[in-house]
Amino acid sequence: MVESSQLFTLAVEAERAGFASFTVPDSLCYPEHSDTRYPYTGDGSREFLEDKPFIEPFVLIPALAAVTERLRFTTFVLKLPIRDPVLVAKQAASIAVLSHDRLGLGVGLSPWPEDFAATGVAWKGRGGRMDEMIEVLRGCWSGDYYAFQGAHFDVPSLKICPVTKVPIPILVGGHSDAALRRAARLGDGWTHAGGDPTELDAHLARLAGLRKEYGRENVPFEIHVISLEGFSVDGARRLADRGVTDCIVGFRNAYEKDATSLQQKVDAIRGFGERVIARV
Repeated sequence: MVESSQLFTLAVEAERAGFASFTVPDSLCYPEHSDTRYPYTGDGSREFLEDKPFIEPFVLIPALAAVTERLRFTTFVLKLPIRDPVLVAKQAASIAVLSHDRLGLGVGLSPWPEDFAATGVAWKGRGGRMDEMIEVLRGCWSGDYYAFQGAHFDVPSLKICPVTKVPIPILVGGHSDAALRRAARLGDGWTHAGGDPTELDAHLARLAGLRKEYGRENVPFEIHVISLEGFSVDGARRLADRGVTDCIVGFRNAYEKDATSLQQKVDAIRGFGERVIARV
């Protein structure tokens, strides 16, 4: 995560360079004591997150939307099960309306039991909780009265206003089979979290098979991946040929301390726009 003061400049530069979307991470807190392993680093360490300045996504996105016109902002990913679904529905709908439909809601479980403990939410049952939340979000965004009764949530008949006329896309993150199933069954897309690049094709094949299993192979579906292939025109085209709609690119190692200046970041964004985006 870059310094908060740089984000406005970087969003504006990304839009000018032709980027379609700007990813916004979510991190609630950093526990003083934890033995939980991070699933996307080789040694399981999460120390790179300590003292990183994470601005809450539903605060940051409208601020960045106010200084841009076209750029979409996609949470990467919102830790959905630790939140209340009606409140998330209200927050997301408000942002989508104010930004003229420039919100993509990437959602995930959160790998941290400490997030659940801090918010008083049970760790057990988090997958079922998330499934119900996705249903509640879409129901609340209908603009009509909506009620829901499930194993985890009991929502009385209500409606929220305003809501956007264009549905907010829900992109499900995660590499587990349960996450891929959830994306194929309930999502408007899937968000890859990086890791071993040799596993990407297996994830894509499994996702395609699951979408067909659920009868959703012809439904519009976004696939966002982290891949070094995205740093070249030919590589971006190869990804597109495999069904990838969006490639998430960064210009430094996110697991190391940020030692790049704002100008270096701007130069990297502009250079990528000229070398790749303008030629794809």
